[in-house]
Amino acid sequence: MTIGIWVLGDQLSAEQSALQSCQPDQCRVILLESSSVLQRRRYHAQKLVLVWSAMRHFAADLSGQGWTVDLRECERFGDGIRSWIAEHGISELRLMEPADREFRRAIEALQLQVPVIWLASNAFLWSREDFAAWAAPYKQLRLELFYREGRKRFGVLMEGEGSSAEPLGGQWNFDQENRKPPAKGLQGPEPLWFQPDAITEAVISKVEQLDAALPGSLRPFHWGVSRSQALQVLDHFVETRLAGFGPYQDAMVSGEPTLWHALLSPYLNLGLLHPLEVIRHLEREGLRREVPLAGLEGVIRQILGWREYTHGLYHWFGGDYPASNHFAADRPLPGWLEQLGGSGMRCLDTVLEEIAASGYAHHIQRLMVLANYGLLAGLNPQALTAWFHRMFIDGFDWVMQTNVLGMGLFADGGRLASKPYAASGNYIKRMSTYCKGCRYDVKARTGDNACPFNSLYWDFLARHEGELRRNPRMALVIKQLDKLPAEELGAIRAAAGRHLEASAPAPR
Repeated sequence: MTIGIWVLGDQLSAEQSALQSCQPDQCRVILLESSSVLQRRRYHAQKLVLVWSAMRHFAADLSGQGWTVDLRECERFGDGIRSWIAEHGISELRLMEPADREFRRAIEALQLQVPVIWLASNAFLWSREDFAAWAAPYKQLRLELFYREGRKRFGVLMEGEGSSAEPLGGQWNFDQENRKPPAKGLQGPEPLWFQPDAITEAVISKVEQLDAALPGSLRPFHWGVSRSQALQVLDHFVETRLAGFGPYQDAMVSGEPTLWHALLSPYLNLGLLHPLEVIRHLEREGLRREVPLAGLEGVIRQILGWREYTHGLYHWFGGDYPASNHFAADRPLPGWLEQLGGSGMRCLDTVLEEIAASGYAHHIQRLMVLANYGLLAGLNPQALTAWFHRMFIDGFDWVMQTNVLGMGLFADGGRLASKPYAASGNYIKRMSTYCKGCRYDVKARTGDNACPFNSLYWDFLARHEGELRRNPRMALVIKQLDKLPAEELGAIRAAAGRHLEASAPAPR
């Protein structure tokens, strides 16, 4: 009798619960590299390389630790796992619970002829049961309440002990200090990139030979692909970026795609780093180096707060959440989204070109440029969420559904966010350098040269005025809408219509 452990592509930790349930000499490990995933989603080429190369490196690392490991390339997961079970006489198959619910459904649908044992995930700080226990008493689940509870529960950036503990610095949140617009000539430190080794080069060659036209540039590929490299990125962030992270974390600068951002999300989401070890390391080193508390708290909040919160909500909201479409948005995606450029708007094209090059854009580029456009233009939420999942190096269902449907598009009607994060071109002008040299005039709302974000913004408010008027947090902008002369509003909406008509849908 042989116990089998199936390690999924985003569970690449030697500490994950399925591996921890067994000794290396008592079981056999399988990782499956299936090309059938491309039949459902045309992933960014670099995302495919990252996941497959990380799996191969992890398999090699496990083998070096005494595990018996098989990494199989296959067309379909079902065929690969069945042949492996038969070949090695697997009597029981163990898996750690997947982060994405659809993966468990797909595995259960295989109806394997051996018992399948699911182990609770330990990839996050909050178990699903603990999150549900926290969430149950509340009518509205707000990040700030969850984040404060997490700070207390895990003793992060706290002073004192037990019930008398207080947040370090006397307040929980220093977000107001972390929203500076970009200063002239703003440049961040160089990121830590890696040259592909022989394993990664083999994966790149495989992807090059696939019979699929994948979006994004395949080379140069510089992401880390192992735990060792992920730890190097963490150390590099602490040494070169942590001290400067806070003030400009919302800034967007042409030619500076990473600024002071940590670039840790791909490694956290693959399991190469555990969130608690990252938080503890940041807290310890940040305090030792006397990093400004506002910046230290800000980066920890993204992991301890936002990341854990969105994962918890993904499972709390349940299987109906992906179909959310509060504004009944149904416009197909424009062709330039799939082509990663060609919108004519410098802000969008800059971000899309950066995504094409690396599969990465930081959180404000995602929320206030890409998702903001989708919200204002009325793009189909399910199509745009799937696009985010495919294009981003760190994208998974649990990441993108809550971030895009909830935070970005308000498609859930306020279950996550308290208001739609709609913004005109003025926000992009204030927080970026993108408007300089753009063919559109960010100050204009009508005319052929008017910034599309402006006309789309007022058109969005007018389309949903009845709904938005009932939201107290939208009262000020609705008052501004009320002050617009009918003739001017008509001209604005006509400009929005012309822009949308000119944005052809993506080819099928």
